[in-house]
Amino acid sequence: MQFRHEILDNGLEIVAEINPDAFSQSLGYFVRTGSRDEVPEIAGVSHFLEHMVFKGTPTRSSLDVNRMLDDLGSQSNAYTSEEQTVYYMSVLPEHQLSALDLLTDLMRPTLRREDFDTEKQVILEEIAMYDDQPPYGAMERAMEEYFGDHPLATRVLGTRQTVSDLTAEAMRAYHEQRYAPNNLCLVAAGAVDFDALVKETAVRTRLWTSVQTHRKRQPPVLRSSSVELVHPPATQQYTLEFSPGPGIQDPQRYVNRILASILGDDSGSRLFWELTDKGLADLAVTYTSEFEDCGIFGIYLACAPEQQNENWERIQFVLADAKANPITERELELAKNKVRSGMILASERPSNRLFSVGNGWLTRRKYESVREATENYQRVSLEQVQSAFEQLAQRPRVRVSVGPESGNTH
Repeated sequence: MQFRHEILDNGLEIVAEINPDAFSQSLGYFVRTGSRDEVPEIAGVSHFLEHMVFKGTPTRSSLDVNRMLDDLGSQSNAYTSEEQTVYYMSVLPEHQLSALDLLTDLMRPTLRREDFDTEKQVILEEIAMYDDQPPYGAMERAMEEYFGDHPLATRVLGTRQTVSDLTAEAMRAYHEQRYAPNNLCLVAAGAVDFDALVKETAVRTRLWTSVQTHRKRQPPVLRSSSVELVHPPATQQYTLEFSPGPGIQDPQRYVNRILASILGDDSGSRLFWELTDKGLADLAVTYTSEFEDCGIFGIYLACAPEQQNENWERIQFVLADAKANPITERELELAKNKVRSGMILASERPSNRLFSVGNGWLTRRKYESVREATENYQRVSLEQVQSAFEQLAQRPRVRVSVGPESGNTH
C-alpha cells in the first residue's frame, strides 16, 4: 500500500491509498459539510443538495448522468451526515478518467428551479417515510435532546417546515460557499494512477476558486433528561440512551469501541446473552458515534412494550456492574479479534478503504493504514477498558423512548 497526498493551487486536496494488486478502484468527493453547518432556517439543505447534484450539470442532463453511470458499470451512491457529504463510485481502473470527469462535473450542478421544486416533494416524502419507520424519530429526538443548542442537534433531513420553506436561491448560496475547492477532498483507493488523477483533476477544476469556510466547534452542554414519545402504530417499544464519549480525534475512541463490543455487540456480548439470546428483546446493543468535537456512547433497545421496564433494568444492571463483574481478559481478546478481523476483511474492498481514508483525512488530517488501525486496537489494555466501564455510571444521560403507549419507562 502507498499513500499519496497533493494540494492543488485552488486548495482542493487529493489523497489516495494505492494498491497495485487491486482489481478495481473507488473514487469519491468528500465535502466537509453536513447538517451541523446549517443555520436553523435552512436545516436539511445539505441532504437536499445531495439529491440535486444528480439532477444535471451545465454539460449533462440527469439522464446523461444516469446513462454514464450505467456505461461505466459502476457502483455509485452518495450520503449526507452531520459532518460531511460524500459522492462516490467504484469502477475498473481503465475507467478512472471517465469516473473522475463525471464526479468532478457533478460538483458543479445546475440547480435548476424546476428540478428544485420537484425534488422538494421527494424530500418531504422521504421525511414522512422515515417518520413512519422504527424507531419513529427517536434517533433525531435523542440528538436534539442530547445536543441542545449545539450544531449537531440539527436533523440531517431537516424538518417538513424547513424543507418546505427552503428556496433555490438559499441552496445556491450554500453550495457556492460549502462546495468551494478548499472545502473538498478527492479521495481514491485501489488500483489508482495517482499522477494522472492529479493532472486531470487540476485541468477540470482550474476555474474553481477558493472561499473562506468556517465550522463552529464547541463542546455540548450536557444534562440528564428523559423523553417519552407515543406512536400508536408501533408494535414494539424503542429506547435510545446517549452519554458522553470520545470524539473522532481522541485516541480513547479505540477503548470505547472495544468496550461497546464487549457490552453490547449484536452477538456474543453481555447484553446479547442477558437479553437477546433469552428472547427478551429483539435488539439490545451499545455503540459509539464520534464527531469532530465530541462523541456519544449509545444504547439501543427494541422489545415488546410490556417487557420494556424489566429489560431496561437488566441493561442498567449490566452497565452498572463494572466492579462486581469486571471485564475479563477473554472478553477483551474476543472483542479485539472481532473488531480487527472485521477491519481486515472489509479492507479487501477499495470502496471500504475509500471511506476509511476519506473520513480519517477529513476529520483528523491523518492517514491510518489497516495495519496501524489494527495495532491501535491491539494496544488497548484491560485496565483502559475497565476504567471506561466504571465511568459509565457517572455520566449524564439522555434517554428517549417511543412506543404505542406512554408510561413504559422509568
